[in-house]
Amino acid sequence: MPSRKPKSCPQRTRFGENIAALRTGRKLTQEKLAEKVGMSARYIQSLEAGEYFPSLPTLTRLKSALRCGWEEFFDGCDKV
Repeated sequence: MPSRKPKSCPQRTRFGENIAALRTGRKLTQEKLAEKVGMSARYIQSLEAGEYFPSLPTLTRLKSALRCGWEEFFDGCDKV
């Protein structure tokens, strides 16, 4: 049975936009960010598209790789 793509929600979409903005602001490609956090580039792409929300350990690795604060990560997520 094929797996279905999860429905996106406004919070995941906003979070993905934040990740993409932070990544491009740091001049990182999806591939470079994926390499830094030990994930696949496809997973980073899925996060940025709002398809998934990462686990806490993954969030911590992303935060470290992007050199940002929690508030930058979740900016605007509570307002959607």
